[in-house]
Amino acid sequence: MRLKKDYKRIVIKIGASLFYPEKSKFDLKLIYQLAGEIATLVKEKKQTILVSSGAIALGMTVLGLKERPKQLAYLQASAALGQNELMNVYRQVFKDKGINCAQVLLTWDDFSDRRRYLNAKNTLETLLRMNIIPIINENDTVSTDEIKFGDNDRLSALVSSLILADLLIILSDVEGLLDKNKQVIQIVDEITPQIKALACPTDKKVCVGGMVTKLEAARIAVDSGIPCLIANGRSKGIILSAVRNPAEAGTLFIPKQGFLDAKQSWLAFSAKPKGRIFVDEGAKKALLEKKSLLSVGITGIEGGFEAGEVVSVADKKNKEFARGKVGVSSKQLEKVKGTYYPKEVIHRDNLVILRDVL
Repeated sequence: MRLKKDYKRIVIKIGASLFYPEKSKFDLKLIYQLAGEIATLVKEKKQTILVSSGAIALGMTVLGLKERPKQLAYLQASAALGQNELMNVYRQVFKDKGINCAQVLLTWDDFSDRRRYLNAKNTLETLLRMNIIPIINENDTVSTDEIKFGDNDRLSALVSSLILADLLIILSDVEGLLDKNKQVIQIVDEITPQIKALACPTDKKVCVGGMVTKLEAARIAVDSGIPCLIANGRSKGIILSAVRNPAEAGTLFIPKQGFLDAKQSWLAFSAKPKGRIFVDEGAKKALLEKKSLLSVGITGIEGGFEAGEVVSVADKKNKEFARGKVGVSSKQLEKVKGTYYPKEVIHRDNLVILRDVL
């Protein structure tokens, strides 16, 4: 895919590791530096969304905690305290630049539910039209899944897909994805098993994620047609360099032709499957040929779901290869699976084939 020369809508994710260098206090100077670069983008009429980690880490500092709490109650307390502190920092630094910012807290349910998903999109679109910088974070104070399993790398990719961004920039404390010789890989045009093998989880005490989650975020972005750059947020002028020449600012992941449209991207990455449908080889072949799923090819069902909800579709080896919105409930499907039923179980317009199987 040919890259754009002018990126109008940009999502920037700032990792918690940038707030706290090893054995250091909160790095307010760096936040001012990054905010100044973002302010330059806004003044150049570029729409910018900031996805920011750091709430839990900042709350840990206020509470005097040296390591990320393992108990959920302490994580939520850290998040509640730290989110307020974090927004106060952003509010002040952007105010000094003459720019307004707005806090937007999201949970995975805001992406999984189609109506809430579109409401979130409308809110962000309105803020951007008003030249306000949305500052997004997971709502860790109420959403247990986010604290236990979530990460803002994935969230930044989902937000990019939600608002059809032109570029996703993930800033961390690394130069990019390193090869076996510890050299930065500048361009990645396909996330292969060999590329995945280069990633390793983080060992930071204040954050979750690492290069593994950044690669997962990059896959969501490029499958949605959005270039993704992983770069070092401590490099001076990194945001402006990333926007003006991303291929030289870190590791740039380039989308392929034939990427998913907005609805397919939502089905593949945002909606949480409520259950699983198992199909035979004939049904799998039909789905891969972009045909609808019929009851006659269904061999089994897992979980309970209602009509209109999203489910995963797996083959006889229990390998998920598709997701779709079902037209019938699990109770009804149990009665008709393996037999002829006049209604499509999943219509082809409500189906997405997951890229890893192609």
